[in-house]
Amino acid sequence: MVHNFNAGPSILPKEVIEQASAAVIDYNNSGISILEMGHRTPEFTSVMEEARVLVKELMDLGSDHEVLFLHGGASTQFMQVPMNLLNPKDSAAYADTGVWSSKAIKEAKLFGKVDVVCSSKERNYIDIPNDFAVPNDANYFHITTNNTIFGTQWQTIPKTSNILVADMSSDVFSRQLDFKTFGLIYAGAQKNLGPAGVTMVVVNKNILGKVKHTIPTMMDYRNHISEGSMLNTPPVFAVYTCMLTLRWLKVKGGISAMEQLNNEKATLLYNEIDRNELFSTQVAKKDRSKMNVCFTMKDSSLEKPFLDFVKQHGVVGIKGHRLSGGFRASLYNALPISSVKFLVELMQSFEQKQ
Repeated sequence: MVHNFNAGPSILPKEVIEQASAAVIDYNNSGISILEMGHRTPEFTSVMEEARVLVKELMDLGSDHEVLFLHGGASTQFMQVPMNLLNPKDSAAYADTGVWSSKAIKEAKLFGKVDVVCSSKERNYIDIPNDFAVPNDANYFHITTNNTIFGTQWQTIPKTSNILVADMSSDVFSRQLDFKTFGLIYAGAQKNLGPAGVTMVVVNKNILGKVKHTIPTMMDYRNHISEGSMLNTPPVFAVYTCMLTLRWLKVKGGISAMEQLNNEKATLLYNEIDRNELFSTQVAKKDRSKMNVCFTMKDSSLEKPFLDFVKQHGVVGIKGHRLSGGFRASLYNALPISSVKFLVELMQSFEQKQ
């Protein structure tokens, strides 16, 4: 058995893989594959609509919010957000808490003034700043809710009178939040939602249409809303697999059930890291991510032997990012707690061998 801790693309529910695989051969006994199905056929338009409805149901959103499934990955949203929300003479506020937020800041500067209201860069992003103020005149305030590379997470979403924009690529649907308070949420699907190739955007339509410049057709959220995410051909298979994952999430009890399970998984692994004499983590305890657990070995010479040891036992994907080193165990929704228990057992076994 393989225990998949990859940071993304990452583990998907077994049931979803099986259903998606069957649809590749024959979608709903139609005689054709989901891969060759026209995106404007009733069969696929119903898939897109169900996916959008499920997102709104799971997030408890009303008619003000629209759900889009777009191309380009979350990285495209780094520039699409300011393109739609920021006038050249206005400013936007950003929190710099990791690599992805810093990339978002770089893109936003192409469209207007960016006020970096807080940053943990000088501390190598080991914590989330908590002493900052967001200027009242900022068009919006952007945060990255979870940081995959350095293993930090906003445990409490900051309250602000500004439009709140969040990159939730690596922790969307993992915990219950008041999603109505966000003006815009975006998330690459390949961690908690589906396969690589599609990005979910949830936007309050009332914040759109305020900028004075012309937005290219494909970059204007309003055009995608009016066309039901079919302004051009959507990534059909990726959207279908997202829909299956959303169905699975609903059957499992929704976001609140996932939050409880994810808390159990994270507590189990962090407790072992804190107990085990071989391992440690530099991440501030108050800001530890429940999705991406980053840790190291006190004796770095043991890192490769440990990686080889766990690989021999079917554990994959725990090598840390090249910027942070060490290890990273990603505990996304689809990862069963049995895999976390198994990793903990291997950590204990390796400790006993030293």
